[in-house]
Amino acid sequence: MTPRSELKHFINFSDYLAIRNRLKFIASYDTNADKNGEYTVRSLYFENYNNKVLAEKALGTDHREKYRIRIYNNNPNLIKLEKKIKKDRFTIKFSKEITKSQCNDLINCSFDFLSHSDTPLFNDFFSKLNNDVLRPRTIIEYKRQAFFYPYGNVRITFDMNIKTALGSVDIFNPKLVLVSSLSQDQIILEVKYDRFLPQIISDCIQLNERRQTSASKYALGRQYI
Repeated sequence: MTPRSELKHFINFSDYLAIRNRLKFIASYDTNADKNGEYTVRSLYFENYNNKVLAEKALGTDHREKYRIRIYNNNPNLIKLEKKIKKDRFTIKFSKEITKSQCNDLINCSFDFLSHSDTPLFNDFFSKLNNDVLRPRTIIEYKRQAFFYPYGNVRITFDMNIKTALGSVDIFNPKLVLVSSLSQDQIILEVKYDRFLPQIISDCIQLNERRQTSASKYALGRQYI
């Protein structure tokens, strides 16, 4: 798995409109999105009893990892178990589809199917669930608009309407109580690429007054729970 560079910025709605309108002329919408390049992401994050993932984020630990279950547009037919490793500005993501039954097992802290698998991600997750005592903790939901540019394998995303679920880790619950993690005017711009960022993309997302950030949707959501 090749590490990818990742840049993040907090932007406002005016920034978003300007960047989006430039990107529309040179990049394509994500093929899995709707006609506006948008889809809804809902993620269930795992954490341990002493908030190891949150603490490492706050301390800026050089090498850290997190596990999550992710669904799109509340569709129970496409569920992914993911592990994301962050080292400096580079990221690596491992992903494997799971069934709704397996997802419910994980939500209910029944992990046996992981130990009986020959899938490396499952084995790794099973080890962390036992050694670090990871448990389902927080659901984050947001709307994402995504663009793709082939040279450099660049993916540009705008994450907006970021919300946190209260009182539930049931990722399939259509009646989750959700509260905003950011104001409606705040958007997270993420740029991921392989070995280089093409100049044309760099020019499109130029934000002279916006400093790069280490924005974490998980950390934002944890302000409530």
